[in-house]
Amino acid sequence: MKSLKTIILATAAAFGLTACNDYLDIMPENALPQEEMWASKSDVESALFAGYYNLRSSITTHLIPLGELRAGCVKRRSGNNLDKLDVKPNDKTYTDWKIFYKVIADANGVIANVEKARGNDETYTEEEMNSHLCEAYFLRALSYFYIVRNWRDAPLVLEPYETDEAEYLLPQSSESELIAQIKKDLKTAIDLGAAKEEFDTTWETKGRATVWAIYALMADVCLWNQDFNEAIEYADMVIESRSPYAPRFMSTATHSSWFKMFNPGNSEESIFELQFSSIKYDGTSFQTNDLPRLFYNTTTTTYMLSENLTREFNSDATQIFNRFNGDQEMYVRTRFGGYYAPENSVTGYVWKYLGGSTISEPRTQNYYDPNFIIYRVAEVMLIKAEALLMRGMGLVPADNEQAIAIINTIRQRTNLLDVTATANSSLVELLELVISERIMEFVGEGKAWYDLLRVGRYVDPTGDINFIQTFFIPKVITYNETAGENKIKSTLMDKNAWYLPVNEDEIKRNPNLVQNKYYE
Repeated sequence: MKSLKTIILATAAAFGLTACNDYLDIMPENALPQEEMWASKSDVESALFAGYYNLRSSITTHLIPLGELRAGCVKRRSGNNLDKLDVKPNDKTYTDWKIFYKVIADANGVIANVEKARGNDETYTEEEMNSHLCEAYFLRALSYFYIVRNWRDAPLVLEPYETDEAEYLLPQSSESELIAQIKKDLKTAIDLGAAKEEFDTTWETKGRATVWAIYALMADVCLWNQDFNEAIEYADMVIESRSPYAPRFMSTATHSSWFKMFNPGNSEESIFELQFSSIKYDGTSFQTNDLPRLFYNTTTTTYMLSENLTREFNSDATQIFNRFNGDQEMYVRTRFGGYYAPENSVTGYVWKYLGGSTISEPRTQNYYDPNFIIYRVAEVMLIKAEALLMRGMGLVPADNEQAIAIINTIRQRTNLLDVTATANSSLVELLELVISERIMEFVGEGKAWYDLLRVGRYVDPTGDINFIQTFFIPKVITYNETAGENKIKSTLMDKNAWYLPVNEDEIKRNPNLVQNKYYE
């Protein structure tokens, strides 16, 4: 694995991409010489597109496995050390944070040099420059947010490494320091007032950082950091916006409406998704991916649903089948929506990346180009619901009623009956409903582990609720069939084990790094 210094030096330069469609093309291997960089607006866009490209390159190696496998809702057909909660410091696959630092390096280059580019390019306006800065701050914040949720403490790199003279043997910054920087970056982007509500094309509006993506990320970060009032405030900036360009919750309760989010993608509900295309642009290469193959419902698939989650999906599908006399169009996110399982089978598969142009037919290999959604409006709504419950610890009936209304809005879209909980139900019961909706709605989207971990981090000031033993560990036991109950209990009682180790090669190269105590 490359050292942090090498990663940042190798990606600090713009990559010679010149057009918007180049974001969808393969990134050249070699960077421009330093003296030739930042000559124009196109150099800035090239660096930004490299950041998006690097983030896109992390989907199958990091975003899905790190966000899913430890929770166990989605599992590998043949378990590995991540499923088993048994990652070691010498594991080069799951202790490798370099892809996130590549994105950070691209963003740092833009933030440090965008004014230089404007000085060299008379056509580069201040408005365009500030818009590019908003994108760079978003990319840096999102990358550090992934790092925080997986490693907790990590080096905080805010300047581009453009020469070998720069200090690169950095110690880890604490989680609180990283979160503070993430929020600072996002607030800076918001305060610039230049983040776009839309770009010239749909794929750019959904595939680049708009103001809606910045608000959604800030709401997510605030929820993680237990800044509940702020989480609600930023969620409402998306949900309550009256802008004609704001993303909207797609409330039509039919399969064809819901599935548009995944095929063809870039739907009205989408906020930010990583882009692929089976169509060549201007002579570029095809931009397809392995997501349909990884989740394909065959005996050779990589990813499957846990048996308990399959049963839960089957139960929802049965409820809808009975209510609507077997009308498949009413299944929405259940059968041939979020999942597929043969009738009465406990073997289930994620369908959203696999589904084709009809309800039950899979994509053909010519169209293996599903986008990967990072944020959509339904998630922002559930972020708000969770924050409403937690800010009053379930003791504020008006907040509980709002949260229940959000849950039911999402269930109504999927043709499920409303929950029976009331404003006087317990916090644990209400929180269970929110997380269950998240698991079902976002299965396979790289969310489940972070959702369970986030709730495990909550603390009841009265001491009545132990979120680790009441919620976190039991939920992981429910879904993670690979690790086993005893392993889960013994591991997750140690909070240090909630996070990944630093790769041992990085520690050898940088003596200022300290290993997570659980792995010493």
